[in-house]
Amino acid sequence: MKKIVKNLMPAIYLMVIAFSAASCNQTQAAPAAAASAPAGQPVDLTYAAEKSLPSVVYIKSVVNAKTQTVEYSDPFDDFFSDPFGGFFGRGQGNNNGNRQRQVQTPKRAAAGSGVIISADGYIVTNNHVVDGADELTVTLNENSKEYSARIIGADKTTDLALIKIDAKNLPAIVIANSDDVKVGEWVLAVGNPLGLNNTVTAGIVSAKARSMNTGGITSMIQTDAAINQGNSGGALVNTRGELIGINAMLYSQTGSNIGYGFAIPTTIVNKAVEDFKKYGSYQRAMIGIQGMDVKNYVDAMKDQDKDVEDFGTMEGIYVDKVVDDGAAAEAGIQKGDVLTSVDGQKVKDFGALQGIIAQKRPGDKVKVTYLRKKKEHTVTLTLKNEQGTTKVVKNADIDVLGIDVRPVTDSQKKQLEISYGLEVLKVSGGKMKEAGVPKGFIIQVVNDQPMRTFDDLQQAVKDAKDQMLVIKGIFPTGKRGGFVVYLQNE
Repeated sequence: MKKIVKNLMPAIYLMVIAFSAASCNQTQAAPAAAASAPAGQPVDLTYAAEKSLPSVVYIKSVVNAKTQTVEYSDPFDDFFSDPFGGFFGRGQGNNNGNRQRQVQTPKRAAAGSGVIISADGYIVTNNHVVDGADELTVTLNENSKEYSARIIGADKTTDLALIKIDAKNLPAIVIANSDDVKVGEWVLAVGNPLGLNNTVTAGIVSAKARSMNTGGITSMIQTDAAINQGNSGGALVNTRGELIGINAMLYSQTGSNIGYGFAIPTTIVNKAVEDFKKYGSYQRAMIGIQGMDVKNYVDAMKDQDKDVEDFGTMEGIYVDKVVDDGAAAEAGIQKGDVLTSVDGQKVKDFGALQGIIAQKRPGDKVKVTYLRKKKEHTVTLTLKNEQGTTKVVKNADIDVLGIDVRPVTDSQKKQLEISYGLEVLKVSGGKMKEAGVPKGFIIQVVNDQPMRTFDDLQQAVKDAKDQMLVIKGIFPTGKRGGFVVYLQNE
């Protein structure tokens, strides 16, 4: 279970937000509203436990031992150089004193939970439960039989994954609409915490659309039901035993369950599952702004003894920056504007905004209402993907690189005197990080092929001979350079 031990602080969020209200293809339909007991009456949670427990599974992930090449710095290299070229075991070196050696990583095992969402073996869990696993096994609640599982799709930002086992007639959970959940409603957290299988804990919904400063999902269901390590990927259910969220993280100053748990709402889960099944990867759209809650912005300015503009509201999203060539820029939104609603739904804070955009994909059009100098305007945006286009992105071998890219903007072309290239927006791991490719680097040529679009890079990865990419490009400073990226471990 992921833990957050830092204070929740106002932050500027990059709105790489793309989610959809499209639901999983289920044979079961959930009622529209969550159950609630009459005022003053006790709540019986035994029915919810009986209905949900059979649908929650135990997941074991194993990462096999591997041999890896690592670099290290030898502080004595300049004083005691080896005339025999490493013959006596000091490793292979280079001119700057860095050396390489082979290390053996140990075999590792971890455990988590998952939720059966279809009778034919589809199971939802957290990405961090299955990430990097060489082997996945699933044990059902009702028996000790183990099934081998394969990953259908996974996404780090949403922390969701869809896995599949070869089985039939499984007890699939009924999925409810998380938008109907109410603060104060009784819920159960179902999972396998601390090695204790088939465990339920009770609490209430403490908040909705909770913003978490984690760089990922920021529209979560908050609950005070006890959640611990091993609950990851398990179910948060209402009093009817219907799924309303996937448990994902714990907020605690101590790391124990003296705190709050957070679950990814089913509106996001449903969209992720459909994307994984249809495209093999999660479809993330971008509004194309950086911003923060108006109230947080105003408070920050006051703390700095700066004058604050009267926006005419204390609710909404203050636009701090508009991304070049993004959806917002094309629609005329500017720095200093305040977003107040999307598709007619009021936006009080960042969590609410992400919850609304959670129902969209790249290429979808949304009506955005904003204030400028207290005057209201409404425009239509066409949401884009992380590559700056309106197309859905299908699963491809480029995932191994661990980067997000987009075509360079007109201003970058002018500034750097180039006509094309792909800017590295984020380096989250993978082969690019291993090769040392930094954020902001502009890829122009890969294996002698010009890189104008995302598809060009994708094709270069597929066509790579000897599983190697020779990359040439430009650093943000204008300095030219290159990298060699090995797509497979030696």
